[in-house]
Amino acid sequence: MRIGSISPGSFQAMAPSRLALWFRKLVSVLALCASFAALALIVDTQHGRLFGGGLESPSDDLSVAAPHAAQDPRELLAPAEESRYRALSEFVANRYRVSQDVAFDLVSLAHRVGEHHQVDPLLIIAVIAIESRFNPIAESVKGAKGLMQIIPKYHSDKLEAFGGESAVFDPATNIRVGAQILKEYMRSTGNLGIALQMYAGALSDSEDQYTQKVLNEKQRLQQVVAQSLRRPAPPAPAPIRTAAARNNKAFNLPLD
Repeated sequence: MRIGSISPGSFQAMAPSRLALWFRKLVSVLALCASFAALALIVDTQHGRLFGGGLESPSDDLSVAAPHAAQDPRELLAPAEESRYRALSEFVANRYRVSQDVAFDLVSLAHRVGEHHQVDPLLIIAVIAIESRFNPIAESVKGAKGLMQIIPKYHSDKLEAFGGESAVFDPATNIRVGAQILKEYMRSTGNLGIALQMYAGALSDSEDQYTQKVLNEKQRLQQVVAQSLRRPAPPAPAPIRTAAARNNKAFNLPLD
């Protein structure tokens, strides 16, 4: 029997047992609809915009958060992390004349990428500072581009995963690929100084000037973090001499 076919006078003609059965079926249908609605709400809450713009990409956890996004990334940080990131972003903003929001986003991203690739995030930030002074559209005469000055033709395989060489100016992509390059150089050489000189394409520099610039900047960042945590700053790093290793003919390094 269809619900819509029941006329107002039909209720009086129904036997009491049939009327009770009809109401039980109606209640069951309503309860089932309510259960589906509740289940849909739970799924939507736990798994994002399932009924809206689609699911988030698995790689979005490393993306740069927009400064005015609906959910401020600072709300997800522990107090100690927020204090660290805020101190570093204030230092970057003042030293390199970038906005506080952009500096905070880049510092946060460097930490997430560094944790993912097991590369010191302060080293990533220091390389960005020396390479581009936090200018995401920086480009050198040799074709190095973006925050970490990546030369696309040498690392097209890494950029391909992010849409190709045109993605090199995207800050998130640039930092991810730059950190990956650093990790590979450190792993292949076993020496941070040589890895940095390789990154800069400066293996012929017997004075290791690039390495010292990056390590000095990293030292400044360490001091900022130490001050934010009210702890003594670590001692200045000793110079890393790589010329001797480069003169070893058995140590054959590929050039960038």
